[in-house]
Amino acid sequence: MANTPSNMLPLGTQAPNFKLLDVVSNENCNLADCKGVNGTVIMFISNHCPFVKHVNARMAKLAKEYKSKGIEFVAIASNAVENYPQDGPEFMKKLAIDEGFIFPYLYDQTQSVAKAYDAACTPDFYLFDADLKLVYRGQLDSSRPGNNIPVTGEDLTNALDALLNNQPISEDQKPSLGCNIKWRSDNVT
Repeated sequence: MANTPSNMLPLGTQAPNFKLLDVVSNENCNLADCKGVNGTVIMFISNHCPFVKHVNARMAKLAKEYKSKGIEFVAIASNAVENYPQDGPEFMKKLAIDEGFIFPYLYDQTQSVAKAYDAACTPDFYLFDADLKLVYRGQLDSSRPGNNIPVTGEDLTNALDALLNNQPISEDQKPSLGCNIKWRSDNVT
C-alpha cells in the first residue's frame, strides 16, 4: 500500500468545472448538474485501493444522510486503466451498485479533472460551499486500514455540520492518506 497524502488545495479555491461520464447512468455530468444547494463533496476514489475500500460504506452512508440537507456527493475515478483495469468504467458501475452509492461515480479518463483539483491520492475529499468555494479538504477521519480506529467520518462530518450551521470551519485540516493516483505515462508531471 502506498501512503500518499493529499496536496491540500488552498481554501477558498473555486471548484474547477468538469464534464465527465457517470458510469451508472451512462450520461455526462458536469459540476452544475451535480452541485448541492448548500454544498458539494467531491471525492477522488478508486476501486482497488485498500484505503478507499476501508471507507466506502461510510461514504455511502454520509451521502444518504446529507442529501436531504442540500449536500450532494460526487465520486471521481482518475486512475489509468491501462495498468489498473479494475478501475475501469464497467467495474466502477458494479462497485457503485454493490456499495449503494446514491451519488454520481464519474470517469476521468484524461485525468484532467484530477489535475485541476490537484488530487494526489485515493480517497481525497473536498467540500465546497453553496458558491463552490473550497471550505474543507483532507481526510474523512483518522481511520486507516489496520490502525484499529473506527471509520466515523468525523473530520468531514464536522466540516459539513459547521457549513450547514453557518459556523466557522476549522482551518486545522489533516491531509487524507491513501494510494497515489495512478497517472498515465503521458500525463506524469
